[in-house]
Amino acid sequence: MLTLTIAHRRELKARAHALNPVVMIGKTGLSASVIEELERGLVSHELIKVRAQIDDRIARNALFEEICQQLNAAPVQHIGKIFVIYRPNPEETDKKPVRTPARKKREPFRTKRSFQS
Repeated sequence: MLTLTIAHRRELKARAHALNPVVMIGKTGLSASVIEELERGLVSHELIKVRAQIDDRIARNALFEEICQQLNAAPVQHIGKIFVIYRPNPEETDKKPVRTPARKKREPFRTKRSFQS
């Protein structure tokens, strides 16, 4: 299972706030097709929200941990029946971040008064 720093987890929580659940887990729990769908979601999005229809709180906690262990993902947040899971794409971790050059400051516009001297 992947671990995150507190600052990175906070940033991921903020990014996940606007997301809608990608996968719904029914009362039957995890199946092979659910794991495959979670895998597809993590590959394409990195950060996903999952909704579980299980009423038992302890079972939801166990389900959340099991998902993260099977997918080698990091648990970001668990509120009620909503899980937020993160796993970075391997292609993007190999790339070095591209830095854009700093912009040159634009000259201020000349006003009518600046011509009157």
